[in-house]
Amino acid sequence: MSRTTVQVRAAAAADASVLRELWTDVLRRGSAEEQEADLVRIIDDCADREDRCISVAEIDGQVAGAVFLEATTLTPLNLEPAALAVSPHVLPEFRRRGVGTALMDAATRFAEAQGIGTMATAALANSRDANRFMARLSLTPQATLRTASTSAVRSKLSGRRSATRGRGSRQIDKVLAARRLGREHVTS
Repeated sequence: MSRTTVQVRAAAAADASVLRELWTDVLRRGSAEEQEADLVRIIDDCADREDRCISVAEIDGQVAGAVFLEATTLTPLNLEPAALAVSPHVLPEFRRRGVGTALMDAATRFAEAQGIGTMATAALANSRDANRFMARLSLTPQATLRTASTSAVRSKLSGRRSATRGRGSRQIDKVLAARRLGREHVTS
């Protein structure tokens, strides 16, 4: 059985609706129209820049997957150039047909064209298949990106602060009690 040929091309504004379906789990919350408008804006931005692109994989003229690519640095603090492949996704009906490999090959070509020797990817933490695929391509975990609403973090910080205050004074009381007990044993 031969594999169907996967074609990779740059995204066009007409791809926004299928990209919204593909990346629904990574887009900002909002209506379908807002998400599609965001994607059109991103696609237009990529068209004007050489350091960013969205590569779309097709099988028989149907969008099968996509990846957002950016030439950046490894981190804001580590200025080593890196090609970042964000959310390489394949639609379920096209999995195990070489689409992921074609997308990561496009990411590698993008990195090479930019003269970049390091690749990085961002895949969802709970996507076991995607993370195993990336591991097979020699990409290892370097960091964990965690997210929460600002109000949730503020609430937890406030809770920790008040709990720490209470615990701190109890800890001091314990230290003072231990010292008193030690002095009592010495004077006896």
